[in-house]
Amino acid sequence: MNVIEEYQEIVSKALENYQFNNAEPKELYEPCDYILSIGGKRLRPVIVMLGSYIFDGNVEDVIKPALAIEFFHNFSLMHDDIMDEAPLRRGMQTVHLKYNINTGILSGDAMLIQAYRMFEDLPAEKFKAVTQLFSKTAVELCEGQQYDMNFETQKEVSYDEYIKMISLKTGVMMGASLQIGGMIAGGNVEDCQNLYDFGLHLGIAFQLKDDYLDVFGQKDFGKIHAGDIIENKKTILYIKALELAEKSDADELKFWYGMKTDNIDKVYAVERIYKASKIDHEVMNLIGEYTDKAMSFLNKINVSEEKKNSLKALAASLIDRQI
Repeated sequence: MNVIEEYQEIVSKALENYQFNNAEPKELYEPCDYILSIGGKRLRPVIVMLGSYIFDGNVEDVIKPALAIEFFHNFSLMHDDIMDEAPLRRGMQTVHLKYNINTGILSGDAMLIQAYRMFEDLPAEKFKAVTQLFSKTAVELCEGQQYDMNFETQKEVSYDEYIKMISLKTGVMMGASLQIGGMIAGGNVEDCQNLYDFGLHLGIAFQLKDDYLDVFGQKDFGKIHAGDIIENKKTILYIKALELAEKSDADELKFWYGMKTDNIDKVYAVERIYKASKIDHEVMNLIGEYTDKAMSFLNKINVSEEKKNSLKALAASLIDRQI
């Protein structure tokens, strides 16, 4: 069993100890247990633990802060699903549909508060630094979500605007998760900053790969193929296609994105434009660039290569996936 698998097992067992099933009122806490029970790879709390691991931190010191990240993540999912009117989450009914919208909002709020409570056992000096970083990151995620919502009605989205949005929605949480683990383990300021920057750029690469897989990935029966095209999401594929496609193709792309339909002809037409413009190669090159940037920060951290290998394995698992 490698370090990542070992930490996934530790996180799963720890979550069992922090279930809300005996808490009252059950109408508030049952939805919290529900969303935690429907899976996910628990990568975010594992990332916190890896941030501690590379500085020889104690697992017991970092497990509750790791759960804080998992609780926060699930809080954000509950609220995001309401905003997106999503029917499914991880192949299961979303909280607001299984219960109701008000419950989804309130139970999500309870998850957020529980996340902050997971930091309470930290020593005073670490508590302040960690919660400051956590709060800063939480606000940045809200900013990223707002930019993403803005893009729905924004006529044009530039490459720089898109990278900023995914940095805030995805990158900063990966960076902060690693840095929180490093801070708790006693890593120095410079190393912890490099750890954050590694996570930030890896998070950007991860989201770009997500965009790529939506169209070019293997079929995943838990996810709608080309869902971003159907929803008119202005992802990196769309932005790069407008930049690189022939004018007639760019005009056709704008035409299809001017209507919201799940018509298969739309999916085929947009995929044809992407392929003709070699957008798959362009985006994979960008993923490689941001992965290389991430690795440049990892190389600066003053720990053994053996410790760094755990983060290299994490990067490989996130970037090399095909679904």
